Amino acid sequence: MEQAQIFSQLQEIFRDIFDDLSLVIHESTNANDIEEWDSLNHISLISAIEKHFKIKFHLSELQGLKNVGEMATLIARKLEHA
Repeated sequence: MEQAQIFSQLQEIFRDIFDDLSLVIHESTNANDIEEWDSLNHISLISAIEKHFKIKFHLSELQGLKNVGEMATLIARKLEHA
């Protein structure tokens, strides 16, 4: 799956989790950019991403992520090795 496809699907997941159809994410988007992105929504977001892409994250992988672009790259890497 190409990075653009992953990003497009992430966009829909973010809109669903944050209940905002107008939300637009960018590669540089992080928790500081979305007011509703608290610890509970973070867990919901990770869970939704794992379910959608049929992957599992390790805690150590998530701790190093700085933004949505890095998350998309990690998803692509996991899908390659699935």
